[in-house]
Parts: sequence; C-alpha cells; structure tokens
Amino acid sequence: MTLKNRISLLVSLLFTILFGLASTVIFVLYSNFRKEEFRDRLEIKALSNIKLLVNVKEVDDQLLKIIDQNSINKLYDEKTLVFDSHFKLIYSSIDDAKINWSVEDLKYLKKHKTFFKQQGDYEVYGVFYDTKDKDFYALISATDDYGKRKLLFLRYTLIISYILFTCICWVLTSFMVKKAMNPLSLFHQKIKNINENNLDTRIASKSNKDEIDLIANEFNFMMDRIEVSYQKQKEFTAHASHELRTPLSRITAQIENTVADPATSAKGKTFLTTILSDVNHLTELISSLLILSKIDNNKNNEDNEVHRMDEILFSAIENLKKSFPEFIILFEIEESDNLDTALEVKGNKNLLEIALINVLKNACVYSDNKQALVKISTQENHLVISVLNTGKTLSEAEQKNLFQPFMRGKNSKGTSGFGLGLRIVNRILTLHKSSISYSIPNDKENLFQLFFH
Repeated sequence: MTLKNRISLLVSLLFTILFGLASTVIFVLYSNFRKEEFRDRLEIKALSNIKLLVNVKEVDDQLLKIIDQNSINKLYDEKTLVFDSHFKLIYSSIDDAKINWSVEDLKYLKKHKTFFKQQGDYEVYGVFYDTKDKDFYALISATDDYGKRKLLFLRYTLIISYILFTCICWVLTSFMVKKAMNPLSLFHQKIKNINENNLDTRIASKSNKDEIDLIANEFNFMMDRIEVSYQKQKEFTAHASHELRTPLSRITAQIENTVADPATSAKGKTFLTTILSDVNHLTELISSLLILSKIDNNKNNEDNEVHRMDEILFSAIENLKKSFPEFIILFEIEESDNLDTALEVKGNKNLLEIALINVLKNACVYSDNKQALVKISTQENHLVISVLNTGKTLSEAEQKNLFQPFMRGKNSKGTSGFGLGLRIVNRILTLHKSSISYSIPNDKENLFQLFFH
C-alpha cells in the first residue's frame, strides 16, 4: 500500500471512529436526559395527586379522577395508585393500564423515599410522602411516547448522518491527501528519470519551507555533490586516457622498429610481437575509454545536423573491412513509403558511425561463419537497423548485463576484447534518444536491433 493510500485510510478510519463515538455519546446522553426528564414529570404528577388528596379537603378520589382526566399535562397511558400508611389503596386513576406492585415495593419506598424502574413499555415511579399524621405512598406509571419518538428520530438522524458524513469524509480525505501529496509524486517522477545523462536535474522548491521543500533542497544539494564527483571522475578518465596514449604510441613505434630491424633475432621478434599485441590491446582499451568520455562530454552539446543513416552505415562497413577484410557483410533494405524520411537522423555523425562499427564488429567477431546480415527497415515511422549473425547465443543472465561495461559472455572465450563495445553503442544511442535491443529469433542466431526515434 502506498503512503498516500495509507494516510487516507488512517485519517478516514480515525474520523469514522471519532464520529461514531461522538454519535454514541450524544445518543446515550440524550437517552439519559429523556429518562430524567420523564422521571421529573412523573414525580410532579404523583406529588400533585397526593397533595390534593391530603391537603385539599374538598377533593375526594372521584373529583381527583376528574381533575386527573382533564389535566393539561396528562401523561400517555398514565396509571396512578396512592396508598396510606397501612398500605391500603386509597386512590386509583381510571386508566386501563396496570401497575405491578407489592408490599415490598411500598416498604422499599418507605426506606429509600423514591424509586424509578422499567416495567415492559411502562416506566414506574414511586414516591413516599410523609406528613405529621399519616404516611402516603404513590406509584405512577406511564409511557413516554413523545420522548421516545424524539429519541427514535435522533437515532435515525445520527445513523444517517454517520453514514453520509463518513462517505463524504472518505472521498474528501482521499482527494485532499492526493492533492497534498502531489508534489511528492512529482518529486518521485523526477527522481525516477534521473540517470548518468541528466545529473543536472534539480527539484523545484517553494518558499513555504514545508517538509517536501526541505527534502527537495537536501536532494538538490546531494545531486550537486554527485554531479561534481561524477564530473571529476569523467575528467580523470579522459585525462588519464589521453596522457597514456602518447607513451603507448612511442612504445608501439619502438617495438615495430625493433621487429623490423634485421639485427633482431627471430626469438626476439617473436617475444616483441607478443608484447606489441598486448600494447595494441591496451591502446584499444584506452581509445574506448576516451570514446566514452567524449560521449559524456558531448551529451549537452549534441550535433543537431541531419545525417542519412544509410550513408553512415556504408561508411562504417568500409572502415570495418579495412581492419577485418575476411568478414562478409550482407545487406538488405526493406522498401517503404517513409523510408527516406526515417533514414534522416539528427546527431553526431562520428559517434553514430562508431556505434555502427562496434555493432558490426561484434556481429562478425562472434559469428561462426565470419559473416553478418544487415537490414534497414521501418517500424511505426521509425528507422530500424537489424544486424543478424549465427553463433553461440547468450543466456538470460548474460542478456541482463549485456550493455554493462567490461561484460563478456561465455561465447567470448578465445576472442580478444574488453567488453566495452556494446556499452559504447548503448551510450551513443542513449545520447541520440535511440535504443538497442538483443534477441534470439532462432536457435544459434543473435539479433541486434538499433531503433532510431
């Protein structure tokens, strides 16, 4: 789960829980308030009946029933019972409702003065009234239909509000978190696209100095240090390679002169020839490193001139034949309506030729019949140069690291090289916003495809 979704989930769950608790507390408090309010109404009504019977001589039980029946504050399904000190019923309202009572309830009243309890749908209130002459007990029951309707309305209101606002909260939280995390998403996209060819990429930060801006600033500082270190490394490689070429050229010249000297013995010539081969390999390695350094230094100064790739390809083939005349390169062109347009590519002509020479050389060196097939075609209006040869193929593990520096597969055993040729090709094509791929179309067939976008 992403951080954005996790924050949305946690915030929404927190709101859901808190709103649920708040709704529950409101409902419980209002329920208790209703009971207390209804209890007070029952108490007032019970005490009023007792006082009318005791203190007003003109009021008897019949008159009290009439008063009770026409009372403004009449309770729903009300039933009132009044007992004297001997637990004798002296008054009963005319309601059809019943109150379940016992002598124990009246004794409890005498001891505790009041009680309030639930009997089915009815709520019963008891009160003990003490006068100088006699004691009286009153039991009154009724149903709080009005209060319960309000409680039921509150319950449904809270439930509907809970569901509605919880859904709104989940939607708004997801939207707001997504909006708040949007700078981080942009930050992630820029970081993901950073490679050795665009180390000058920096993250824009605002002036409000929030956490994302602080991270962006620290990231920019880190990229500054990395770019400086990488630049120093490239400069060291370029300078070291350049400085090594001069003494190697002198050594090569001296060895060649010594081998050509008639005074040199045959044994000495054989020994010097072996040394010369090693020096040539070392020179080739240094030249490859210089090419890589040139590519890195040229990445911000691309040649925007348009060149025809077929002309560059023919030039690369001619240059390759000078060094490897025994290799045979077959050539095919797949005709299409947009071929002429696709053959025109912007870039550095010398680098593109180096890339083609390295691919052709690789195909010829690792073929089992000293030949390769080169095909020019188009794919979705883009130029594709395919180079096919027969020979040992690469395993899946070797294919993953094919374009890494100094990588050589098992099929390179007995073949000279340093594993930099395809790395150079990949860097040159990346510089020109193009790409290269390797595949095995059939058994013992190696296919390299160069895609120019």
